[in-house]
Amino acid sequence: MMDDGTQTTILVVDDEEGILEITEEYFVRKGYEVFTARNGKEAMAIIDTGIHIGCCFTDINMPVMDGLELAERIRKKDASLPVVVMTGFPSLENSIETLKNGVVDYLIKPVNLEQMELALRRILRERGLFVENLLLREEVKRQERIKALNEELVAKVEEVNLLNKIMDDFSSFNSSHDIFNHVVALSLEVSKADEVSFYIYSESGNILFPMACSNIEQRLGENMEGPFKDLLLTTMVEDDPLLVSTTEHPGLFYGARSFMASPLKIRDKVFGIVTASISHGDAHFTEKDIFLLNFISHKAASAIENTALYENIYDNLFATLYAFVAALEARDPYTQQHSKRVAEVSVMIGRELGCTDEELDVLQFAGHLHDIGKIGIRDDILLKPSRLNDEEYEKIKEHPVIGADIVGQLGLWTKEQDIIRHHHEHYNGNGYPMGARENEIPRLARILSVADAFDAMASDRAYRRKMSKAKVIGIIREESGKQFDPEAVAAFLKISDRAWEGCPGG
Repeated sequence: MMDDGTQTTILVVDDEEGILEITEEYFVRKGYEVFTARNGKEAMAIIDTGIHIGCCFTDINMPVMDGLELAERIRKKDASLPVVVMTGFPSLENSIETLKNGVVDYLIKPVNLEQMELALRRILRERGLFVENLLLREEVKRQERIKALNEELVAKVEEVNLLNKIMDDFSSFNSSHDIFNHVVALSLEVSKADEVSFYIYSESGNILFPMACSNIEQRLGENMEGPFKDLLLTTMVEDDPLLVSTTEHPGLFYGARSFMASPLKIRDKVFGIVTASISHGDAHFTEKDIFLLNFISHKAASAIENTALYENIYDNLFATLYAFVAALEARDPYTQQHSKRVAEVSVMIGRELGCTDEELDVLQFAGHLHDIGKIGIRDDILLKPSRLNDEEYEKIKEHPVIGADIVGQLGLWTKEQDIIRHHHEHYNGNGYPMGARENEIPRLARILSVADAFDAMASDRAYRRKMSKAKVIGIIREESGKQFDPEAVAAFLKISDRAWEGCPGG
């Protein structure tokens, strides 16, 4: 019986039936479960059934399979099962052999049953300690493995989060210059670098020029020359990241202790290179650092390419639309430069009203394009030297919708499209094309409406001469709250002198 109250199973192996019977009867009375076998083969058959045996007592000299072979078989199958040998013919040779086979004790026949039980108790106690120690060691190893796996998992999660951050960060920039600066800032953040620089390569002059540097005073404005430049050029041409310890050639790397560089290529063409260096302390860059720098470089290259493509498309569209306006104004000598002046006055009013930089850009764009819809109006109406009749006026009223549709087809400028559509709406609802009133009209459209009316009255038209400054100001002041937004009028009155200076002959 074990200390915790559970029944212990023992196996007794002997070719003498009398010994088996006496031993079984004794240990059963003591509370043990007993299995018996007459040789090693029968004993292994019992063990192979999977019955949990607490201890095996075996004779040495038996037919079929002796005790030493049985001990060896048990050791190979379950080294934790203790084996006690019983023999009437002890010898040094047998003692050595049994120890080699993993036998834990050696009893001399005739065996005293009480002595046998004492041996059993001692063995079970030692085995319990051994198993407990083994389990503790396994638990320690398991905990160490779990800790190592957790640390590895945390590192992987941090790395994935870092890579995601790098990818997300480059999606928010609209200019190449912002990307250059961000490459430097991000590279400093993810590495141990003391200094990071972003160089652009000029193929025509074969020079490297720093566009963004963490140490602006030391680097920015210096064209790269000498052996350092040659090394970076080689790195770019070979398109292979560079990681070096600089202790052997400190002068080559401006005194840095550790240095790395990652080239940028756009469509297989060398664009530039990012460099990072450690000048202080004992830290050195690792393979992980160069991997992250290279990852940043690749993402930067993609972002630069996309931004350049967008900027090119944007500029081309701008140029195309401005060409429409130029063609329109070329048809009507009386309205030449009208759109440019409307844009300028709109921006003046917007600044006076505290518009944001983004809103001022929108006003600038919409001001230049507000009359682009007149490209769809016939010349006999657009250039008529006298006042329009009702039918002709209804036709000319279509130009805000036509202009909004032209810009809308490009799918880029929603705010500008709304301003173009509504720039002839009146604050009191009597305008066109929708009859919108007050806050139903976009705020920037209300601003542009004042600027448009001002320049129209202050310029020569096909059907009349320009009005005087006093008359123009008077009409705009009188129409405050009627045709025009009172806030826009109040802001215009503050800048009216400057606005008049920009008028033809102003």
